[in-house]
Amino acid sequence: MQKGMPMHIALVSTFPPSKGTLNEYGFHFARALEKKPEVSRLSIIADTLSENVKEAENIHRVWSFNDAKNAWKINKKLDELNPDAVIFNLQFASFGDQRIPAALGLLAPWMSKRKRLSFTLLHNLFETVDLTNAGYAKNPVIKTAMNLAGNAFTRALLKSDLIATTMPRYVDILRENYGAKNAFLAPHGSFDVGHIAPLPEAPTVMTFGKFGTYKKVEVLLEAHAQLQKHLPDVRLVIAGSDSPNAKGYLETAQKQYSHLSNVEFTGYVAEEDVPRIFSEATVVAFPYESTTGSSGVLHQAGQFGRAAVMPEIGDLADLIADEGYKALSFKPGDVASLTAALYELLSNRAKAQELGEANHRAASGITLDDVADWYLLHISRLLGQTWTLTAQPKPTASSTI
Repeated sequence: MQKGMPMHIALVSTFPPSKGTLNEYGFHFARALEKKPEVSRLSIIADTLSENVKEAENIHRVWSFNDAKNAWKINKKLDELNPDAVIFNLQFASFGDQRIPAALGLLAPWMSKRKRLSFTLLHNLFETVDLTNAGYAKNPVIKTAMNLAGNAFTRALLKSDLIATTMPRYVDILRENYGAKNAFLAPHGSFDVGHIAPLPEAPTVMTFGKFGTYKKVEVLLEAHAQLQKHLPDVRLVIAGSDSPNAKGYLETAQKQYSHLSNVEFTGYVAEEDVPRIFSEATVVAFPYESTTGSSGVLHQAGQFGRAAVMPEIGDLADLIADEGYKALSFKPGDVASLTAALYELLSNRAKAQELGEANHRAASGITLDDVADWYLLHISRLLGQTWTLTAQPKPTASSTI
């Protein structure tokens, strides 16, 4: 490949209208890559759909959730396309919620590396995930076995030419616990950051995600009942769907709290509806008991200039320390604490606006456009090329390799 020649990049990721985890990130990351003059062609190796959808020619849907042959299918398609480099957008459950297909799928980056440059963007680490709360291990024996498997498959993922994580702490873990010399920081980044929409007239709490494991809506519904005593017109919007490990969870919660007024369960939110969901909220709530990676929802709250109420735990606390996001905190699972934090913002629009603007500034600081530049910088270096990137990446802690 000649010096400075535009590159053919492949991206392996869930991709809308798929409902798989990280599909939104895959969509926006692809858009960021496609805009770069360094990229002559982008091929998207995506998960299959249950229905036929007319799509762009560069989207190849070849792998499926819980298919034990995913790694083989992905690499067969990569052999056909022959890209200069491939980026895998992954978390540990990307390929399934059943242990064997989920684990075997994680061999895809190592298989790919034998023939081409292979990069892995890993959104979480086994060491930082509460396996019980996340619904993966319900007894100590399974938890021990999964920790051993997690260690082994982390080492397999480290066979990639480079492995990127979204949090500085993750880079430190990979370097200290695994001796990794190919790990670097590529912050999550925010999506398209635009103008802040005015706050809605009715005080509105919104939560967004996949619920039922470490994200529980009961505490939010109980807080809503308390808020209604002081703010009769308060609205609660629960946007999203069940976690793959908690099927039927939201339907059960909706029936249990059917007596509450001004509560909306939206179900799955399509990509085109995301801006409306956030813009119609006064505050975004995070009813989390633990965390499993950098929060895409917090970055979206910042993108749309919305205040946040969340427990100061795990990766959420790191985002406040590392990227400058602001939030009112509450004790995980504590209804009174959550109610007080929500009331403080819902009853004080100026305060909600102030926090929303602070989060908007944080989101504007590191965008996916910047993150894409990090990848292209490393890919071109390993290909022996020299490029002047369209936007110089912002220096961050733990970013060197």
